[in-house]
This record gives sequence, C-alpha cells and structure tokens, in this order.
Amino acid sequence: MTPPDAEKREHTYTHHGITISDPYDWLYDKSYPEIDDEDVLDYVRAENAYFEAQMEPQAALTETLFTEMRGRIKEDDSTVPQRQGDFLYWSEFEEGAQYRKHYRRPVGAPESAEPQLILDQNELAEGHEYFRLGALSVSKSGRYLAYSTDTSGAERYTGRILDLETGEHLADEIPDLRSGLTWVAGGSALVYGPANENWRTLEARLHVIGTPVSEDVVLYTEEDESFSVGTGLSAQEDYLIIATGDNETSEVRFVSAADPTGELTLVKPRAQGVEYSVDIREGEMWVWTNDDHINFRLAKADLTTPGNWETVIAGSDEFYLTDFDLFEGFFVTEGRLNGLDQVQIRQYASPQTIASIEFPEESYSAGLSNNPEYDQTVLRLSYESMITPDTVFDYDVANGALETLKTQEIPSGYDQSDYITRRVEIQARDGTMVPVSIVMRKDRAEILAAQGIEGPGPLHLYAYGAYGYAVPPGFSTTRLSLVDRGFAYAIAHIRGGDDLGRRWYLQGKMFERTNTFNDFVDAGRGLIDTGFTAEGMVTASGGSAGGELMGAIVNQDPSQYGAIVAHVPFVDVLNTMLNSSLPLTPGEWQEWGNPIESKEAFAYILSYSPYDQVKAQDYPPMLVTAGLNDPRVTYWEPAKWVALLRDVKTDDNLLLLKTNMGAGHGGQSGRWNSLRETAEEYAFILWQMGMAEEAE
Repeated sequence: MTPPDAEKREHTYTHHGITISDPYDWLYDKSYPEIDDEDVLDYVRAENAYFEAQMEPQAALTETLFTEMRGRIKEDDSTVPQRQGDFLYWSEFEEGAQYRKHYRRPVGAPESAEPQLILDQNELAEGHEYFRLGALSVSKSGRYLAYSTDTSGAERYTGRILDLETGEHLADEIPDLRSGLTWVAGGSALVYGPANENWRTLEARLHVIGTPVSEDVVLYTEEDESFSVGTGLSAQEDYLIIATGDNETSEVRFVSAADPTGELTLVKPRAQGVEYSVDIREGEMWVWTNDDHINFRLAKADLTTPGNWETVIAGSDEFYLTDFDLFEGFFVTEGRLNGLDQVQIRQYASPQTIASIEFPEESYSAGLSNNPEYDQTVLRLSYESMITPDTVFDYDVANGALETLKTQEIPSGYDQSDYITRRVEIQARDGTMVPVSIVMRKDRAEILAAQGIEGPGPLHLYAYGAYGYAVPPGFSTTRLSLVDRGFAYAIAHIRGGDDLGRRWYLQGKMFERTNTFNDFVDAGRGLIDTGFTAEGMVTASGGSAGGELMGAIVNQDPSQYGAIVAHVPFVDVLNTMLNSSLPLTPGEWQEWGNPIESKEAFAYILSYSPYDQVKAQDYPPMLVTAGLNDPRVTYWEPAKWVALLRDVKTDDNLLLLKTNMGAGHGGQSGRWNSLRETAEEYAFILWQMGMAEEAE
C-alpha cells in the first residue's frame, strides 16, 4: 500500500511584509469545530488506512507488548480511603473494567461494612466510544455529588448532580463545562466556569440547585480573552476564591462562600508578569507570588487590606517555592531544591523553622496527595522514583513517623534490584548543564548481547519542555517493556520546564524557545558521547508541546534518531499563533509571542516552527498521532506536517499518521484502550530499531 499523497492547493498569506506559502492549508476545515469537509475526512481516513496496513505485520508484537503491559497492572486495584467530612472515600477498578467505581462509607464504620457505591464510571461510559470523568465534588453535608463527563474528547463537559441519599439524579444539567464544580451556599449551589463558543472560560457562574441553567447568575466576567477563570474554596471552605490569569499574570477576588452573590473583593490588581494565588485562614490571607523574586515568596495580609502583602517566607535563589497548603495546626510548603522535590512542615508561630520530610533515594518524585480536611494531623503523601513503584505514605506531623499505606503492585513481578537509575548532567551548546534522569537494567549488556547487539545499545529519550511543567523522575510499568529489552530510558529535564526553578522555565519560552530544542538535541549527543547509546540508536517521544519538540529536533539533527513518536504535536506554531479565533491562541501569546502584532515574534516563531522548517533531507522513521476532536492541538497540525514531510523528505523511512476519529488530546479513553495505544507505539519503536522479532 502506497502512502497517501495529499493534494497541494495554492495558498499564501503575508504578515509584516513576509509572504508564506502553505499548500496544505486546505486540511484545516474552516467550519471547525464542525469537521465535515469530505476532502479533509478522506485524507485523514486514507492516512489511518495506511497506518493500519503498515502496522498489521506487527500485530503479534503489539499484542505481546499489550499482554505484558497489562500483566503488570493489578486489575482489581483500589485507592487508599481518605476522610472527607463524615465519610471515607475511595475508588476501585474491578477486574477487566476500563473505568473506576467510586465508593464511601461512614467514618468509624467497620471495614467489613457494605460500602456505598456513589458513582460508576463504567455505567456512565456505556455506549460511548470515548468517556472521561472531569469534576467530582461532594457537598460538605455529604448529600450531593456533582460531577462532569466528556463523551467526545472535545473537553466540553456536562455537569450532573446526584442525590446520594436517594441515588437519583437531579434534573439539573450544566452543559459546556471547562472547569471544576465548587459547592457554595451551604451545599445549595455550585460555581462553575462555562466554555464559550471559542472554548474559553471567561466567566464564573452560580447555579442554584433546582433552578434552570438559563437563570444562573454571572459572578464574574473576564474581559481579556487571553485570560481564563477558575474557582475554588479557601482552607476552611468559608470563602469562594475566583482567580483569572494567563501563563504569566494573575488576579484574584474573593467573597463569602455563604453569600456568593455578594460584592467581590479584589486582592490586588493585575500587573504584567506578576503571578499570585491565595488562600484564607482564620481571617488572614496567604499569598504565593513572584512579585519580588523569580522563585516566589509566601506572604500574608489582613482581609481588610488584602493587597498589603507582608513576607512570611522570602524568595530564594536556591529553593523554588511551588505551592503551599494551610491546615489548622501547621502549614506546608512544597518546592524543589537542586531539582528535587521538597515537602516542608512549618508552624504558624515560627514559619522559618522547617521540618522537611526525608525521602530515601537521591532522585525521586514526591508531594502532598489528597488532604481534604482542614484539621488534618496526618498528611497523605505520594512517592516514586524511576525504580520505585508509586507509594502512598501517611506522615504523622506530631512525631515525624512515615507509614507506608500502599505500594503499587505489579502482578507479573518486579525486582527493583535488577535496575539502576542515574542522574547525570550534560553540557548544552551554550554551556548550560542539563540534568538527565536515566533508568536501565543492570544486566543490559547481556540482554543486548543475546540479541546480537554489541557495544552501546538503544536509548529512549523523553521530554516535554514547556509551560513550566517539570517531568518528574517517576515510575512507569509500561516503560519496562523497553528497558527489559535492553533500552536505557532517559528523561531530559530541559529548559522550558521549571525543573531547576522558575528561571529554567523562562529560558525556554518566548524569544528563548530554541533553548528547549537545543537542550534535547545536546542531551542526546551527550548520552552518545558518554557511551549510553550510539548514533542512530536514540529513539524519542513527546506529546503536545513535547510533540513540537519532536518536530524541531528532527529538523535540526535527524541522523541522531532511530525512531520518533510525536503525539498530538503542536507543529504548526506560526499559523496557530496567527489565528486568534482558535480556542487557545490568545492565552498562548504569553508563551510563544504574538506574531500578529510583533514582526520580531513572527520571524522568531517562523525560524523554529516545525511545519515551516521542514526541508529536503533524510528524516528518521516517525509515528505521528492526532485526535479529530482535539481542541488543544487541532487535528490539522499533524495532518499538514505529515503531508509536507511526505512531499519533501528524501528518505524511504516509514512515516505514519494515526488520527483518533472519536477522541481528543489524550488519545483513547479507558485504561486498556490507552494501554493498547502505548503498545502500538513501542511496537513501532522496536520494529524500526530492528528488534521486533526478538521482542516477540
């Protein structure tokens, strides 16, 4: 079967005196979000048929990988119960089920007591190709459960309310949600954020139970379309907090949760580049902000003068403060020191005195888990590393005792002592040292030799590198399907994430965006130079903004890679940032620049946008994915990119595009459907690395 050949249709546009030719613009259905152009759909279907035909010989390998991945998952698994109000809440998977069931039982009831099933996701998902649960919120009294669901992948959720006393749904139905559901007014009303026609959340609305949605009250309206509105409750649940902001600027208001239609109090007017979030305890406002230090400080203020911030914990060049939580008898600060997670217990009377929770490994991922009660004396924590499965702890604040409640079970077996993890630093081209976390088997050389591979073996390199998201050095059972076959698996903590502090993030955005791509390329080259792998034996993957990364690195250094997987890749950066009608564009200008208004931004984005920089050269084998209903990275970005690559690349390497026709940004829903897609990805990698037969 020959690959699809997309028609070229002449299309040009001019900005700032620069004219761009875009012959695949027609793949963008201009009736979006409706997608009904038959030419577009025919092309997407043709690519899917080509994907299926090319992957069919690897069906046995895909099934082998899926079976072993599934074998590492405890099918009848459950979360550790946690108290909220008068009940303990938890969720469970039943054997074979795709989705969770949610349960509760009264505090103090024996474990043998029959629990109350409060929500069954499997029942809600029945009859739908796609299903995802969004919000899940129980009223303070415990009577009502508000939840939201998405059955298309378009991330326009529908909110419902369940009476947990009768087991019946109320008539209330809230459409087009893009937010959580916050209980106020004694559990008689919900605050939510609707998505407008452009999938932007610019309002906070109040819905009173039993009233028509058409009568919902608008509590706040944001005029800046680049901002997004969110809501939540304070630590003692006595104040409703309404926040608005973009990627670098924020503004907060608050009002009594008992009287949410009362007058909103503004904390402090927005100022470009100043971020802040707040919580309220015992009549004091606590503020996390970067107003005087890039790594944030913690301050407090009187509620009558909420904008007069007095420093409690000063910003630090060494410690990156990422979050805080207020409890009745203490407060917690979270952050990173030298790139490693820190959880610190502090007292209100002496906030500079720190009781840091110590963790046993040199490289790990740790943080607060679900701690819903204000009067908590024991903190629920999560912990994992690249070789330690996910572990749930309870930490007794009074005596510092750390109790293990649950460690992730791997039914098919896992011996941590078979693996080794390392954290190395590799020098990027500008002299910056980039951390890389690596995991591999101790007997890797023997495994490779058994497959006839002498010397350095394959290495899979992963990164994200955007929005200040730090990829944690955590555990993955699916990853073992590569590692157990002789791969080293590495996470590059590149700029654009905030792994090493806020400045690390800022050095990978706007007019420093190319640092992200260079860091990744140089990390791979450094791993080759230090003997972890060899030229052409690096495989790589990334999704969304990480997919943009994949597009940039194959333009820059294609010979380094043996296979690339780009999930829902943000590769048509310039065109997307020029289209202000798209859902996310206005809010993204602070991340990438606004090429509509700025010639400098236009030229800089053009210089790296993967779609615009495709050239006549050899490219490695690539698997690209998309979601037809994806509102974040629209389907046409990967479609246009693949069409252009097919036209100009000079190699015969395999290039595949798979578009999920009934899903969105996260791929297929359900734990087994999602797992099968991972098995497909790994089958593609092993196949292209010449390891398919041995892998079966």
